[in-house]
Amino acid sequence: MKKPGPAAPSRVLRTKVKKKRGLKESSRRWLERHLNDPYVQRSKAEGYRSRAAYKLIEIDDRYKLIKPGMKIIDLGAAPGGWCQVAAQRAKSDPDAPSVVGIDYLEVDPVPGAVILQKDFLDDDAPALLETTLGGEPDLVLSDMAAPTTGHRRTDHLRTMHLVEVAADFAINVLKPGGHFLAKTFQGGTETELLDRLKRSFGTVHHVKPPASRDESVELYLLAKNFKGRG
Repeated sequence: MKKPGPAAPSRVLRTKVKKKRGLKESSRRWLERHLNDPYVQRSKAEGYRSRAAYKLIEIDDRYKLIKPGMKIIDLGAAPGGWCQVAAQRAKSDPDAPSVVGIDYLEVDPVPGAVILQKDFLDDDAPALLETTLGGEPDLVLSDMAAPTTGHRRTDHLRTMHLVEVAADFAINVLKPGGHFLAKTFQGGTETELLDRLKRSFGTVHHVKPPASRDESVELYLLAKNFKGRG
């Protein structure tokens, strides 16, 4: 069954990228595909920072993770699309934000969210996130992925390490009944991590939202209804 995509605009002008000296053909094709991606076009029209915002929108539409008044932490927040969605759906007050994001990259301000420019892997990052949020989160999000090196196996292992660190953080800070959503890769979630999540949450499964490209190996690991610590 063909998965649904975003609503098509009334008129679409296809962008073509000309062949240029110094631009690899593979890079030209990727750029052309990106510019003509309906989710990219929709994100520009609707004011989202990136097409990734629709991955969270589609997952939340299906699983109802975000509710007004929730406290939410977003790991790997750049460029801010997930913070935008979280703040809107949680109805976060710009004067007293209930959404906190973190990234080592600079992120433009997001109404209803506090963005910390810091590496989540720094020793003091978890405590800083909790302090800034002002309480236990109801939801921990992670769209983190390691910068690519060009070596597929190395890139895979580095990103899976981020998933494990994010899961450990979620288990240590979530409010009972809370949820955890993180980017992972097909065939890459370690059995040990899945077993730990299954002990800590009511349900654990993988999700591939329609906004995730068919050829992409990314999946999202969704753990719902945290059982609490101890």
